[in-house]
Amino acid sequence: MRVTEGVEAPPLRAAAPRGLCTDCGVSRMADASACGTACQFIKPDYAASETRVHGRARDPDTNPDELFFGPFKAMLRAKLKTPLEGAQWTGITSRLAQKLLETGAVDAVLTMAPDPEDRWKPMPVIVTKAEGMAAVRGMRMGYAPLLALLEPAAAQGHKRIAVIGIPCQVHALRAIEASLGFERIYVIGTPCSDNTTTANFHEFLALLSDKPETISYLEFRADYKVELRFDDGRHKLVPFLMLPLSNLRSDFWPLTCRTCVDYTNALADITVGYMGGEGEQWLLVRNDRGAELLALLGDEVETSAPGSKGNRAGPVKGFMANTILAAGGLPLRRMPNWLRPIVGRIMPLVGPKGTEFGRARVEMKAIETILFLRRMRPAMMKNMIPPHVWALASRYGLVPEKGETKE
Repeated sequence: MRVTEGVEAPPLRAAAPRGLCTDCGVSRMADASACGTACQFIKPDYAASETRVHGRARDPDTNPDELFFGPFKAMLRAKLKTPLEGAQWTGITSRLAQKLLETGAVDAVLTMAPDPEDRWKPMPVIVTKAEGMAAVRGMRMGYAPLLALLEPAAAQGHKRIAVIGIPCQVHALRAIEASLGFERIYVIGTPCSDNTTTANFHEFLALLSDKPETISYLEFRADYKVELRFDDGRHKLVPFLMLPLSNLRSDFWPLTCRTCVDYTNALADITVGYMGGEGEQWLLVRNDRGAELLALLGDEVETSAPGSKGNRAGPVKGFMANTILAAGGLPLRRMPNWLRPIVGRIMPLVGPKGTEFGRARVEMKAIETILFLRRMRPAMMKNMIPPHVWALASRYGLVPEKGETKE
């Protein structure tokens, strides 16, 4: 199916049944058994994978932030001087891919477009024209078999490709890329920790507005607010603490996303997110190919050193206390409604910001992973939890119990 000029959504095989699965697309390929070695949720080896991709594993002794964020050559706060219309933030991710197509560095970009029937549902597409990138701007929510496009892309004769993916997709891609036969693959990664089905996401939107179908944009911002935009041009900011998260079903967030150990997409060539941006985008240039990607933007992008303010310890400890309850199936501690607006105004002033905000989120994900696996999949812990995750959680007294590590 052609979405627009230069953007195609090829038909895909049905997904093979799996246990913990985010439908990255490998199970839809000709050799679905590759899931056994590619999947992030079976037996990941991040030290080996990082060494294979970047030439070295994360080295917190040299750079303590690599314990949190994975290997990187440079960490930057960035924005496009001229933001792209309709893009998330200023549009650095889509502009990088656009430049790759404009310069002929790649023949095709594998990414997501909005489904014609549902603008929030991701639809995997192959983009072959630079102007086609305008059709894929913005956020989607839901599982999407991106890697199933690798075979159609190869069949169409593409030799040099770019892939824009979230961590579970990129982990699987890195595991199989040597067998794919492409001359060159650029990997642009975005951070991810809390995905869910598109149907579930619509339930969330319905809690934010009495006309959820008119919401056209949603973004979790670094100032502790969610930004909503509507079809009629209205904007709305909702403090994190005012979000109706406690009204969501207990299974709203799937176990896969509650046990993800790679928030920051450590195996991408460049990670483009927001956590350390303080209102701008946040870039982690991880290797020489990532530096090559950033160089494509030239003077279109404005960069600066990231800031870091506040202390994450309190928020992370509070998160851990609630996660212990959630993992045990117990009611969460709720803040009184009268107090929420007050704390919501205080948090942007005193809460962690910049890279300290990023560190907090990564520690929260480490804690969530351990507690939910311990409760629901204890036999998988020794294979699914890499050493650096235990190192992050140990700061809060969360250490391995017998049988939870390989040693």
